[in-house]
Order: sequence, then structure tokens, then C-alpha cells
Amino acid sequence: MNIKALAPTDGRYAAKVNSLRDILSEYGLIRFRVLVEVRWLQCMAADEAIAELPPFSAAVNSALQALVDDFSTADAHRVKEIEAITNHDVKAVEYLIREKLGEVDNSGEFEGFIHFACTSEDINNLAYALMLLRARNDILLPGMNALQDELQAMADNYADLPMLARTHGQTASPTTVGKEFANVVARLNRAQAQLSRVEIRGKFNGAVGNFNAHVAAYPEIDWPATSARFIESLGLGANPMTTQIEPHDWTAEYCHALIRYNTILLDFCRDIWSYISLGYFKQQIAENEVGSSTMPHKVNPIDFENAEGNLGLATAMLEHFATKLPVSRWQRDLTDSTVQRNFGVAIGYVLIALQSVQKGLGKLQANEQTISEDIDERWEVLGEAVQTVMRRYGIPEPYEKLKALTRGQPVTRELLQEFIQTLEIPDDAKTRLLALTPGGYIGLAESLAKTRTD
Repeated sequence: MNIKALAPTDGRYAAKVNSLRDILSEYGLIRFRVLVEVRWLQCMAADEAIAELPPFSAAVNSALQALVDDFSTADAHRVKEIEAITNHDVKAVEYLIREKLGEVDNSGEFEGFIHFACTSEDINNLAYALMLLRARNDILLPGMNALQDELQAMADNYADLPMLARTHGQTASPTTVGKEFANVVARLNRAQAQLSRVEIRGKFNGAVGNFNAHVAAYPEIDWPATSARFIESLGLGANPMTTQIEPHDWTAEYCHALIRYNTILLDFCRDIWSYISLGYFKQQIAENEVGSSTMPHKVNPIDFENAEGNLGLATAMLEHFATKLPVSRWQRDLTDSTVQRNFGVAIGYVLIALQSVQKGLGKLQANEQTISEDIDERWEVLGEAVQTVMRRYGIPEPYEKLKALTRGQPVTRELLQEFIQTLEIPDDAKTRLLALTPGGYIGLAESLAKTRTD
């Protein structure tokens, strides 16, 4: 751990986000820029309409592929050395590629086509798009899937364990512990699916989006079609109508989808924190862990608190990305790149939160005794069932009668059953009501808890 790191993602939590470093770091940005430059050069060489750039030999293609496959931290540092001279980060990548290909036979014949007709943002926007694509598909979605599996297992394990629900913080109709988990699974599944469907787009159309230089050099080529094929070959969607920059609308969609996921998970963390506070869940005790510097008995819900804090930080940053990036002064300004360089920090906070929630879930065990004791004497919750049956059979003022019986006073089994005995309803309905207990009044909660929503 770097004890002098300013960002916790590179200090205290560095080990938790290592999987993001090759993707969302400065190294990752340079590496994806190199990939875009190389693939564009290969794309042009394969285009018969560009006669001045004949198809590459196997040796040249091998050298180009090695630039991508074998890209190293030393290569990234070399780019930074060049940038220190050029004061231009994308131009430094172009010069690195020239250096690397300098020893390849006849490289002088195609050197002029490196970065051909490109503006820096053609390279940048595709690099950032590939970074966010990889971060989503390779890191975030698998992490979310792992968490969903844990939550669904809890839903299944506790599907039939009755517990009091609470609305407005007050006792409400019973549910089951598993159904509470299943509700969260359903919400997260939907939010995750929305994130996975965000189309990650790119542009590749020159300095102000009109293929000016392209047409000047090769007026006979259908450049919009060529551009679209190239972008799609990278696994991205093509945006044909842009200024110098891709307008980042899809980035806002990506961020907002992730914000919605974060919000649901944060809501879950707060609820679990509260259930732990009520004693509904016990946490496994690690022998050498300390819950408080002064109160030895404490076992704090630190994993859910950690997740809540990190989700809040991630959401604050993602909200800024979503509202800032689609807004640019005319064609472009450098506030975009300043902000985009923080993608890794925001997504890092999300990844830390996912791991913290999983760790916390691994410590949880339902305290069935406390949950049962809480529900067993809450006979007032059956007032809903009784007045609803009364409604079915046309008994006047059912709600008002149950309100007078149950509100603001102790309700016992005896009191409720005496009331039921006075009702003029069919015997089978009366029998069902008399057989009800608070723990048995769970509706379809058990089956709903086991319902798959993905």
C-alpha cells in the first residue's frame, strides 16, 4: 500500500481495484490509444481504394500486432517521455508507433499513414469507449453477477422465515426474510440489465466531424461507411453525427445506469444495517477483530457502512460525469479529458462497494429467535386480514371496527379471536381467520422469494 496516496483507491483500498488498473489507468488510456492507431492503420491497408498503402505483409502485421499485444509499462513511460517534449499526449503515441516500426522493412512507405486524417479526439473517444466497455463487461458485470448470486442464495435460504415488515418504521404486515432479499435481487437485476444494454459509441470523422481531410485526400471513398465499419470492428456503435468530439450522451447513459444500480445497493446496505441494529442478523465474529476501541462487546456492521460510503462517492462522481461531459464549449475544450481521467476512480469506488457488500453478506446469519420473538406477539398485524375478509362479506365499517380494536393498544390473541367469533361470516372463513397467526400471515412471500427475475 502506498501510505502517501491521496486517493484511497491507490492507498487503503489499492488491492481491491487492481483488476481495473490495466483498463482505466493512464497506462490503460495510452494502451487503448495505441490499439486504435494500429487498427486504423491496418484498416486502411486492407482498403483497396487506398492504393498508396498496399496490403501489409505478414511481417508488418506481426509487428503491428506485437505493438498491441506486448504493450508494456515501459512503452507507456516512453510515451510520457515523448509527451514531455511535444506537450501533446496523442501525438506522443503516434511518435511511439513510428519508433517501434522504424526497424520494420519498408516502414518508410507507410509511415505517413500513421494517424492519417485523424484528429486527436478520434483516437481519444474510441480509447475511452473501449476502456468503459472493458470495465463494464470484464469487471463490473461479473462483480454484479457474483453479488446477485449471494443475494439470491439468501432469498432462497430464508424464503420461509417469517418476519415483521415495517412501514414508516412501524410494525406492518409480515413478510419473510427471504422475500426482502428477493425484492433487492429483482431491483438490481433490472438496473444491471439496463447498464448492460447501454450502447457504447464512438466517432471517427476528423477535426470537426465532416471528414474534411479525408475527402481532400480521397474524394472517391465513402468515408462515413468506412468510418462506421472501423468503429464497429472495435466492438463499438458508430455515431456519424458529431462535432470534433463524440458528444458523450452515451457516457451519461452509462453513468446514470450505474447510478441507479448504486442507489438500489445503497438502499439495501442501509436496510441491512437497520436489521442488524434490531438484532435480526448476527455477524460472524473474527477472533482478533476489534469492534470498538473502548466497548469490547461491539460487532459493527462495517462492511455495509463501507459500501454505503463508497457508493455515495461513486455516485457523486458519476453524476458529475453525466451532467458535465455532454456539455462542451463549441467544438471541444480540455475539461473533458480532465474529467474523463477520473473514470477509474469512480468505478473503483463501485468495485470496492461490491466487494464490501459480498464480504458483509458472508458474515450474516439470521437470528431466528429474535425475529420470531418480535413477530409472535404482534397480533395486531392480523387486523388487516380480518377487516379484508369482513369487506368480502359485506360487514359494514370493517376498517373502522378493526381500527377501534387494534390501534394504540395491546392486541392479544384472545382479544382478536373473541372479535372474530362475533362476525357474521361463513364458518370456513371464520375458521381460517381463527387459525391465523402473525408468523403464518405471510401471503405468497415464500414462493415470491424463490421467483427468478433475471
